[in-house]
Amino acid sequence: MRTITADSTPRPRKPNTVGDPEIDARVRQLVDAMGTDKPHELIEEMIFTALKMARDQTSVADLKMLNRALKEMRYASRVFSLYRDKRKVTVFGSARTPDDAPEAVAAEEFGRKMREHGYMMVTGGGDGIMGAAQRGAGREASFGLNILLPFEQAANETILGDSKLINFNYFFTRKLNFMKETHAIALFPGGFGTFDEGFEALTLMQTGKARIFPIVLVDKPGGNYWQTWIDFLRDHLLKLHLISPEDFHLLHQAVSVDDAVAHIAQFYKNFHSYRWLGARLIMRLQQPLTQKHIEQMDTEFADVLASGKFEQEPGAVSGENSDPEIAHLPRLVFQPRRRNFGRLRQVIDAVNV
Repeated sequence: MRTITADSTPRPRKPNTVGDPEIDARVRQLVDAMGTDKPHELIEEMIFTALKMARDQTSVADLKMLNRALKEMRYASRVFSLYRDKRKVTVFGSARTPDDAPEAVAAEEFGRKMREHGYMMVTGGGDGIMGAAQRGAGREASFGLNILLPFEQAANETILGDSKLINFNYFFTRKLNFMKETHAIALFPGGFGTFDEGFEALTLMQTGKARIFPIVLVDKPGGNYWQTWIDFLRDHLLKLHLISPEDFHLLHQAVSVDDAVAHIAQFYKNFHSYRWLGARLIMRLQQPLTQKHIEQMDTEFADVLASGKFEQEPGAVSGENSDPEIAHLPRLVFQPRRRNFGRLRQVIDAVNV
């Protein structure tokens, strides 16, 4: 077993304060009195931030917006917390697609097959592609993240009235929940909203601001919706050097529903999850890799490494603060360059071989 070098010491957090020792002490006493097992410094920091906004003469309109956003995030987190042990796939697509359209038939089949693989379905909660995917998955395996609009968007019959239907006033809080709660995204033909969600997911992964997970493009049998889009990316963005060839590894154009399902399942065949620890990436695996496999990766992904080599450990590493239920999983530890995340996606593919 290779030895893992120590991290550089992380910078200490700045102490929480509003600049008044008496108020600081009262806030800490209040949090202590709640008796929560959550990190007290984080709860205190949120309270201090609210007090600073009052002192900063923040406008009433901004206070209303920030208050509602925090309440939406808190409620959504509470709903999702009951299903933390379940993998989820988010489906985006047009709300205007008729139920009998081949795209909707494919979405329903996709929802059913992902449920059979143990996944829950997350959609915007509307009709069309979203409703079809949730019909396939069924009510028990569905979440609806509905946006309150003056037209078009109403909850579909599968999720209507369910406790897993969450209504959002703001697109940004809704988008954040799509990204942080899902383990894969399936894009079906859609309009502005579908492209918005797809490009945002790609942007966040391309820049390292979101964890990497599968994005699959699914069309009707024989359809060319996504091929036209891919051609645009290659013929314009790539040729103008606005994106990199490796960025295309962040998405997969599925040739069928079965191909889309298999692609997502393959991504989690051995890979479990990852987190950053200083400059190192801690990748959790279902099963350890052989020494030969690791040595092959040292050669194949030498350009990914900022320094050192791939190291393997039998469990959680020092400083990781891993959840107890995954502390036993083997770890692949390395220090990558924080750019070209399409290549990092290829590293994940390699541990699944």
